[in-house]
Amino acid sequence: MTNIAILGFGVVGSGIAEVIGRNELPIRRMTSDTINVKYILDKRDFPDSPYGDRVVKDLTQIVSDPEVSVVCEAMGGVHPAYEFTMACFTAGKSVVTSNKELVAKCGADLMNAAKKHGVHYLFEASVGGGIPEIRSMRTSLAMDTVLKIDGIMNGTTNYILTRMKNDGISFDEALKEAQSLGYAEANPTADVDGFDAQRKIIILSAVTTDMLASEEQVYTETMRNVSVMDMDAASRWGGTVKLIGSFRNLGDKMSLYVCPRFVSYSDPISSIDDVYNGIKLTLEMTSDVMYYGRGAGSYPTASAMVSDVVSIMTGAVKAELHMRWHKAAEDFVVPFDDLTFSYYVRTQCDSCRDAIENAKLMIGDVRELSGSPKGYAEFVTGGVKESDMKKYISSGSLGKVESLIRILD
Repeated sequence: MTNIAILGFGVVGSGIAEVIGRNELPIRRMTSDTINVKYILDKRDFPDSPYGDRVVKDLTQIVSDPEVSVVCEAMGGVHPAYEFTMACFTAGKSVVTSNKELVAKCGADLMNAAKKHGVHYLFEASVGGGIPEIRSMRTSLAMDTVLKIDGIMNGTTNYILTRMKNDGISFDEALKEAQSLGYAEANPTADVDGFDAQRKIIILSAVTTDMLASEEQVYTETMRNVSVMDMDAASRWGGTVKLIGSFRNLGDKMSLYVCPRFVSYSDPISSIDDVYNGIKLTLEMTSDVMYYGRGAGSYPTASAMVSDVVSIMTGAVKAELHMRWHKAAEDFVVPFDDLTFSYYVRTQCDSCRDAIENAKLMIGDVRELSGSPKGYAEFVTGGVKESDMKKYISSGSLGKVESLIRILD
């Protein structure tokens, strides 16, 4: 019997206990062993739960018990999750987590501490819920070079954009609906302003480069400004709008950013709707690999954490690519202003013909979009450096630019 402890008994923590209870036979078949939830650390009591008698209030009881070998950290946030994780390492206990904020901010320190104490730190559930992209990157794809990562990494924002696309409702209406359904928090900032996706692309880029970027190095743009007019324009262009987290391997550097993108219907990411996530890797030898599934929720996330526990129990973790993360130097991530994109531009203007002609004079490669609303000019560009595009807009020669959305290459 393998004894574990669960830190935090909320949606994910309670899901871990339920996944273990409902999958006793598969776990026994894979490990020739069973998993016993010996402790649950939480400030609250759970008298109606079958696990209520296992709740403790003090981490000391867990770290001092030599029978507990693995701890599942499902608390969220950085503190006290960081201190608790370190205490578990010091006590010789491996930790698995779904805590994307902690991994994105402190992953390098925590991985080094785990190695120092001869234990494991696994975090499959921190990106994409139950989608097994991290493990496959560390095993099946480990000997290939990841050139690009693009993904829908937040189900809340994808649900909002899907409703805007399919039913023509506004961002505010779709957000309220998502909140009423429990997809979005009362304070949706982490989701709609891109910070959730930001943490996830930081983690995925570190898995493939061993360099952990800081949040300040990742350009992150809100999706609050995406409108029904943008959705209509994307459809006329031949695609849709998605909030995308992106990584680019630039040899001895990388670029990282999260922002709304026009995505062509020819790209499989465009067809991923509702609360689902989709992550596409482009590799040097394998070309494109796509991951798809529910990116959050009690059971998918808990299942990924139990999978990490099983990996430790069976020793399968030893077959995975060993990661040695380092904090990325400031110049390792290329400034966003130095990157080149194609753009969709919508501008309000007295003379749409003049706006288009001015765009052609300044940018060169410009294609007017047909079917534009009266009083607006819409066009898409070829490759333009981000800093140059800002100058063109600020010059006023393009009229009053109401929308600027980068196109996914």
